[in-house]
Amino acid sequence: MKLNSLLILTCDDGSVDLAQAELSAAAPDAVLLEELSAGVLLYDAGVPFAELAARWRAAPPIFVRHIAPVQAIAPLGGHAGDPAYLARTLPDALPALDPTLPFSVQTRILADVPYKPFDVNTTLAAALAGDNGPTLDVRAPQQIVSVACVSLRIWQPDASLMLGGAHVGRNKRLAALAGLSLAADNLSSWAGGMRRFAREEGQVSRAEFKLLEAFEVFGVELSPRGMALDLGAAPGGWTRVLRQRGQYVTAIDPGELDARLANDRGIRHLRITAEQYLQDEPDRFDVIVNDMRMDARDSARLMAAFARFLYPHGWVLMTLKLPEHDRQPVLDQAFAILRRAYRIAGARQLFHNRSEITVFLIPAQGL
Repeated sequence: MKLNSLLILTCDDGSVDLAQAELSAAAPDAVLLEELSAGVLLYDAGVPFAELAARWRAAPPIFVRHIAPVQAIAPLGGHAGDPAYLARTLPDALPALDPTLPFSVQTRILADVPYKPFDVNTTLAAALAGDNGPTLDVRAPQQIVSVACVSLRIWQPDASLMLGGAHVGRNKRLAALAGLSLAADNLSSWAGGMRRFAREEGQVSRAEFKLLEAFEVFGVELSPRGMALDLGAAPGGWTRVLRQRGQYVTAIDPGELDARLANDRGIRHLRITAEQYLQDEPDRFDVIVNDMRMDARDSARLMAAFARFLYPHGWVLMTLKLPEHDRQPVLDQAFAILRRAYRIAGARQLFHNRSEITVFLIPAQGL
């Protein structure tokens, strides 16, 4: 076991088995060392972190939401002095930051300690920046110091690992696991991949966060004054987001839209099913979105049928609902259906997804 191959892997706690399968495929010698929290796993990848990160930059996993290297392990006392202690010790224990790249410190507290992530972030960031260090940019960092404060099982040590920290139970001690990496290597530039949005005035539903996160993750751009189709639109959260971004929206759903959308002339609400609308020879669209609750394979078939109504420059964002069992076979079948009409340009289980994934589709050539 070497520090350059240790990493913390984060995924949805309901998709641990699928995330572990993705890691095993990318790094066959990976060994699980400890479950730090629900969906947060400490691994010895068996390959250097940078090598695994490069593989996943080229072909991102679906269910692994975030990875971070572990290059230093520091004991914690479990008291208010821990942040100051980390600010004294970690700058020398970690690789040097690139002074030309903006950075941030991202801390996760996964143990019972009397301080918050903010306390570690601000204290450690000040020590790392110093007088001539890199610029702190918490919104758009290019390099990240990741810190996880955890209750760690005592390993049989080698020379590079510590065995200190406050005792917190049978064979457990408090420790901080820390590492420096490029934000692009972490799969997400947010701590643990937890992208949070502030609730807006007029927000219709929390489902809006899924669409906002998908815009960021897949880097999609909306055409000015574009035409958008929202399948299964009620109560209108995704329709509202599209309208905020200048799209004219056809909302398809037998149910009612939120009353706050009723007077928006940029919304055409048809109270029919997506299947009924398909029979009426729909218009053509720049964007089609679909967050309907239905079997992933049925949803894929429906979306494949709508492909001919998408402009060649257009794209699709949709969610695929996953069953409790046999999730991978169902997902493979849904992907096979979608590939008849689209190129799958991205697929991720986002922070705001639960028992589903979000898929980014581009029309296949010739449509």
